[in-house]
Amino acid sequence: MPQAIKNVRKAVFPVAGMGTRFLPATKAIPKEMLPVVDKPVIQYAVEEAREAGIEQFVFITGRGKHVIADHFDHAYELESLLSAREKTAELNSLLESLPQTGSVGFIRQQQPLGLGHAVWCARHFVGDEPFAVLLPDDLMVGKPGALSQMMLAYRENGGVIVAAEEKPPAEVKRYGVVDPGAAKGNVTEVKGVVEKPDPAKAPSNLCIIGRYILQPEIFSILDRQERGAGNEIQLTDAMAQLIGKMPFHAVKTDCARYDCGDKVGFLHANIAVGLSRPDIAPAIKKLLKGMDL
Repeated sequence: MPQAIKNVRKAVFPVAGMGTRFLPATKAIPKEMLPVVDKPVIQYAVEEAREAGIEQFVFITGRGKHVIADHFDHAYELESLLSAREKTAELNSLLESLPQTGSVGFIRQQQPLGLGHAVWCARHFVGDEPFAVLLPDDLMVGKPGALSQMMLAYRENGGVIVAAEEKPPAEVKRYGVVDPGAAKGNVTEVKGVVEKPDPAKAPSNLCIIGRYILQPEIFSILDRQERGAGNEIQLTDAMAQLIGKMPFHAVKTDCARYDCGDKVGFLHANIAVGLSRPDIAPAIKKLLKGMDL
């Protein structure tokens, strides 16, 4: 690895959202704790980060999110009960999900001012290092994981790396959109980014999705607390100001993406992940065949 390119050791997980699209289910349960088959959405993102070599994890939380902290901690009574009943597989599944002691932190985002603000809240945790940002609502399924594939591009290019995928023109108004430059394989140079553009004015249909590798220079931009689309502090707007100052690339991974912030996307994720599981796939296929679709 070139000396100028530092390892990415830290990851930020913005999880302060209220999950209003899933009410009443999310009245008392954070949306990030809703299960896809038998694991909460947030656990898939943490496992993806660990696979990519992330060593330290910080969750940007809001009120009512203490359950996330509990999930990534020991549950001694439950662990003791499973051990006493010799439920080894269940016990191992709990222990394997735990990050190392001292590697997890939680920061309260006291005001819902946008994704850029949530990332800015992690500035003291990150310090002067490159870092990853993973949005748990975007469940990325594949081997190697999306962040691992992005790390390959980062080690070669440095700078900023975003995950991206092509969307139908009518959908680009929901995303940050890339103004593309030269492409090499699945890696595209980013000449500009536009947050939620009018489809008629969008520079492409290559849309940024919820995985980022960022440099600490972004915090000096976010410090200005400038508002963008939706009167929120937009991460895309801050990233755009780094273009030309450092390498900036988009990576189209070969992972399947499921939008678990959407009811249909969440159901799709459960079906797709279930069908990928040899232990339950036959039963799901039988169930689906028996339904009048």
